[in-house]
Amino acid sequence: MMPTPCPLFGAGLGVALATPLHDDGTLDLPALAGLVRHVVAGGADFVVALGSTGEAATLDPDERDQVVVTTLAHRGGAAVFVGAGASATAQAAAFAARAQQLGADGVLVVVPPYVKPTPAGIVAHFAAIGDAAPSLPIVAYNVPSRTGCNLRPETVAALWQLPHVVALKESSGDLLQIVRIAAALPPGRVLLAGDDALLLPSVAVGATGVISVAANVVPKRVAALLAAARAGALARAHELQRSLLPLFDALAAEPNPIPLKTALALAGLAGPTLRAPLTVAEPTTRERLQRALHQAEVVAHA
Repeated sequence: MMPTPCPLFGAGLGVALATPLHDDGTLDLPALAGLVRHVVAGGADFVVALGSTGEAATLDPDERDQVVVTTLAHRGGAAVFVGAGASATAQAAAFAARAQQLGADGVLVVVPPYVKPTPAGIVAHFAAIGDAAPSLPIVAYNVPSRTGCNLRPETVAALWQLPHVVALKESSGDLLQIVRIAAALPPGRVLLAGDDALLLPSVAVGATGVISVAANVVPKRVAALLAAARAGALARAHELQRSLLPLFDALAAEPNPIPLKTALALAGLAGPTLRAPLTVAEPTTRERLQRALHQAEVVAHA
């Protein structure tokens, strides 16, 4: 079965949502609802719940459901993609099937982490997930810094042969690889920048959207950068890139979402609580974030 048409493509601003937590580590669903409304009002075309930014690996099945249901309830006109990543194909397929049951618009599926599959194993993994959730389009996610396995352009070409794989979030950080993937992009497939700092060059070589971390905090600014890049308004895009680069850099100062949760707290959008083994940001990171938020014209709380 072909996946149903999705409002994501082609493509626009996606936001990899954080999962707000109370001080005791339980889900803060009102804060999540507010965060979803904030990013949608700021121009998000789609949101991604339960990605690595959302600390999905630390949530139990009931918590995963609560996050998805809350996100769907407050998404306005934005599409909702749900992270369905796991090392085991059966587990990832089950996550995707559950996302379909709950009414998601699609799934984001990372290359299986830790196990280092062969290219054939990667293709089989994505094919099985498509079979498990036949109505949902799949955004493949390449982030070798977390998975230990780079999705090379030749394997991407094989994934494009699967009808459910309609987009790629490319977070390798390798601009030459991004160029090669963009050059071979088939009609009807979408390349999404996976790193905020590489949004502008990724669009320059063929990406048409981004899945952003920074847009949790400054969705309007990231939306403006993406719009300028897509329109070829380079002077405006460069200006926005310069103003946002300190924030992009500060958000990468420690593993995501440690700095993001601190930034959300500084901006008054959600609390800073993380689940172990993640720990609070270092004081130097907090100071960098305060300066960067000021430069990005966000009022930071003391």
